[in-house]
Amino acid sequence: MAAGTEPLTAGSTVAEWLAHPEGAALLRELLAQAGFDEQVLAPVRRLPLQQLVGMSQGALSQDVVDDLVRRAGGGAVPEQAAEDAGWRERITPGRFDATTVIVTGAGSGIGRATASRIAREGGRVVAVDIAGERLESLTADLPEADLVPVEADLTDPGQVERITAAAGPRIDGLANVAGITDDFSPIHEVSDEVWQRVFAVNVDGLFRLTRAVVPVMLEAGRGSIVNVASEAALRGSAAGVAYTASKHAVVGITRSTAFMYGPHGIRVNAVAPGGVATGIAGTGTASEFGSGRLRDFLALIPPIATAEQLAASITFLLSDDGVNVSGAVLPSDGAWSVQ
Repeated sequence: MAAGTEPLTAGSTVAEWLAHPEGAALLRELLAQAGFDEQVLAPVRRLPLQQLVGMSQGALSQDVVDDLVRRAGGGAVPEQAAEDAGWRERITPGRFDATTVIVTGAGSGIGRATASRIAREGGRVVAVDIAGERLESLTADLPEADLVPVEADLTDPGQVERITAAAGPRIDGLANVAGITDDFSPIHEVSDEVWQRVFAVNVDGLFRLTRAVVPVMLEAGRGSIVNVASEAALRGSAAGVAYTASKHAVVGITRSTAFMYGPHGIRVNAVAPGGVATGIAGTGTASEFGSGRLRDFLALIPPIATAEQLAASITFLLSDDGVNVSGAVLPSDGAWSVQ
């Protein structure tokens, strides 16, 4: 069968749809109805069409995707091939056996994907999130996993003790994933409220929880910590001043902690995601000044990644596979950082 004429499914990537004669025409028609052209799909070209349903927050419904698949197939719905989605998560059984790992932001996005992968690879996961219903969804999706849900607000210093108590006397790993973005405000516009809120979640919560687990790891003589930084930790043109400064602080905490505790068997690393298909919370309406300045630079973002792809980077560093890696800041950004 000629390239670009394989049957399309909801699991086919956006790029595969655009390379398909009927699929491309259908997508362009759909976009034109909403006043867009296919350039709007550039950041999501590597993602399965199905994944856009959740990402669009209702703008693209499941019914519309199902209709596109039927129309592209001439009225038939082809069986979805296992390889449709391109990259596929490959579980390594036993990689986290006999370990306890705390994961923050575990109810959604990168945190959920990380918690899920660790649990499916044998780990006991202390899953922390501010939203209890998200944790209920996670545990419902993994009924056989060893998950300890902890509903906690990381901006409240008193919550840290609850998290470590839930973990118990052994803490082998910590994935500091929870975070919020800002409103793109530059320094002459940023409010105290936005600044303090972003730092409370992205820096202060991470700092307090890390401070609490390090003594447990010191006593054990081993441990692994992975902090989620951001592309904004590597450049000044990816967000507003509050988020950018907060993620630079995360890198500073990572490097200092890796240096201090390297001789004691504790590895500390950071992952710097680029564009990721998540629902990271923000702090309000975007600054017109900041958005205007950032617009041309954000247009250069490579195709966005899935939360599961980021979890692959995080769990590599968190696990013994990253045995000789500490103090690293790993850009997981599709080469955005080398532009």
